[in-house]
Amino acid sequence: MPSIALESRLDAVVGGKTAKIFARAFGIGTVEHLLSHYPRRYARRGELTPINSLPLGEPVTIVAEVQSVTTRSMRNRRGSLVEVTISDGNGTLTLTFFNQAWRTGDLTPGRRGIFAGKVGEYRGQYQLAHPVYELFDDEVTARMTAEATANLPIPIYPATATVPSFLVAKTVGVVLDVLGPVDDPVPEPLRRAHGLLDARTALERIHRPDFLEQVDLARETLRMQEAFVLQAALFQQRQFVRAMSATARPPGDLLERFDAALPFALTPDQAAAGEQIERDLVGGWPMNRLVQGEVGSGKTLVALRAMLQVAQSGGQSALIAPTEVLAAQHVRSIARMLGPVLAPELMPTLLTGQLPAAARRKAALRAASGQARIVVGTHALLSDSTTFADLGLVVIDEQHRFGVEQREALRAKGSAPHVLVLTATPIPRTVAMTVFGDLDVSTIRSMPAGRAGITTHVAPLAERPSWFGRVWERVAEEVAQGRQAFIVTAAIDADADLVDDEAPPVPDDVEKTAPATEEIAPRTGVNGFGRTRWGVVQVVDLLSRHPAFRDIRVAMVHGKLPSEQKDDIMQSFARGDIDVLVATTVVEVGVDVANASTMVILEADRFGVSQLHQLRGRVGRGEVPGLCLLVTEAEPGSLARQRVEAVAATLDGFELAEVDLELRGEGDVLGDLQSGARSSLRLLRVARDADVISAARHAAEAVIADDPPLLRHPALSAAIERRIGNVERAALART
Repeated sequence: MPSIALESRLDAVVGGKTAKIFARAFGIGTVEHLLSHYPRRYARRGELTPINSLPLGEPVTIVAEVQSVTTRSMRNRRGSLVEVTISDGNGTLTLTFFNQAWRTGDLTPGRRGIFAGKVGEYRGQYQLAHPVYELFDDEVTARMTAEATANLPIPIYPATATVPSFLVAKTVGVVLDVLGPVDDPVPEPLRRAHGLLDARTALERIHRPDFLEQVDLARETLRMQEAFVLQAALFQQRQFVRAMSATARPPGDLLERFDAALPFALTPDQAAAGEQIERDLVGGWPMNRLVQGEVGSGKTLVALRAMLQVAQSGGQSALIAPTEVLAAQHVRSIARMLGPVLAPELMPTLLTGQLPAAARRKAALRAASGQARIVVGTHALLSDSTTFADLGLVVIDEQHRFGVEQREALRAKGSAPHVLVLTATPIPRTVAMTVFGDLDVSTIRSMPAGRAGITTHVAPLAERPSWFGRVWERVAEEVAQGRQAFIVTAAIDADADLVDDEAPPVPDDVEKTAPATEEIAPRTGVNGFGRTRWGVVQVVDLLSRHPAFRDIRVAMVHGKLPSEQKDDIMQSFARGDIDVLVATTVVEVGVDVANASTMVILEADRFGVSQLHQLRGRVGRGEVPGLCLLVTEAEPGSLARQRVEAVAATLDGFELAEVDLELRGEGDVLGDLQSGARSSLRLLRVARDADVISAARHAAEAVIADDPPLLRHPALSAAIERRIGNVERAALART
């Protein structure tokens, strides 16, 4: 077979049947994809993996020795059963094969090999049914080569039931044997400065090391390569954006009049972010800026000042929000901040899919004619029927809730409009470099004056079930003082397993907790293991029967209610006509009720750290002190409990972001960017590799500044094309 390259299709090397198996199991389609499927650990041929600690129900790969083999007829059906006992010296495991007597020919006592399968249990004994295996050399050859191979590491790969580790190793070996020269994307000076290997050697040593000590440097090399290629792609995208021309939007009297009427001074961070945005809007290329800030730090005010600057020249701004509740809240908040003079001039307009047809047509006409210079909406802004006279600024609120296609659809409604991305989920520095490396970043840490603050407590029902009753008493006490409360659940109706489509998804990393006892939560219809116990419906039913809530006005809100009804409920709550609002996480962002003092989050362990922090930020926004009660049945020491306790321990969202990253790793932190360029990380870990990412970033910035199209760096250009690809590059351009 002629030598192949990294971009070669896998089926051209190993055949269509094997390639299909790898594509189904891992999404692997090319030689580079396969060679980027790195071993997760290494075993030695003389190493016996502990059998007594194998996880029941999980696929495993172990190194063990055959102890005994028996064949017997089955009692209840025709055929024979081969039972093989293997041992690692600490424990034993049974292998079972039905109607495969020929297995006794090679599975003889004393043979060692690698065995892979799903761990099951039969009559108290762990077993692998029909495992796949690969035996080491036959006994004669083994004796001859034992000394030479005793310390040769065996790579153990991420595997599935259909593709065991040794099949991955065998396929990787076939590919490496015919792999041609590998051009190195990392410049020689950077490799030399860090003492790294060349790319071809690094691949050999990570997959086929002669001894374990070779692996660390191979990993270091490939980790730097991964970071450098990604950072170069991000900087190249930034250069592409800066090659575009944009309409300059200089400030004028609109912004001056607005600032003069503000009843308070901007915080130092708001002022700094505003100055950066003001400069961006008069620059020669489209602004592409991320503003991250704490819950309640005043990001909306910063965005509104940018909208006023754009409006000065007749331009329009479109703010897209993830939920109708938040969009409606934004319009009211913007109109209130603009005041009775400026609001009619800019005409902030709401455009959502659930508006009545006449109201929606009127809003769309205002946007198309340019009469509305500020348009706030949800996904309705993306429809073909929504057009703008002069879209100069796109503001994306809670960016992680929108896909790249949606963001591009909105941006395409203008001619190279400026883009301002807002997030109230603070981003760790390494994630910002890795995910948002092509955006300029402004950070708002300081909080507006006059906030009373929030106290957070965990209600640990696993140890103290009686505290469940105290939670409701505490809510009633707050209402008795003239205050209001939120109660948040993960579902609309737990008994019907009905979730809220408009609410943020429950993070993938949450641990599943066993259902509570009736002593903790006195209601029927207990859901099974892993399903939420509390929904909005169940909480409202409980409170309707609770003596302390007899005179308390309770209402519910969730994403499946009609738009007008949701808006009416939220406005009633804001006016104080509702005492307790039971909701899904549609109230996670943007809801601003100064008199709301209490936030109860049921089954808090079902939410991510950032969600809990966002929800908590709905209270303590005025002069009324905030109280947040995180109700959980998670066991002490569990990851779920650690998340909840981390939120209770600090109000600093930036500190929580780092804790979140440490607890969960970047998979969930990167959110919906898991597809494509931004997060297809193999060896690189943003929680651990800050120094590597930083060094790669500086080197990549210098290379791209000197050679933006990478004409003098063909290996790097090719690596970006292979790793990023056309689809992912298009996605990268859209963000």
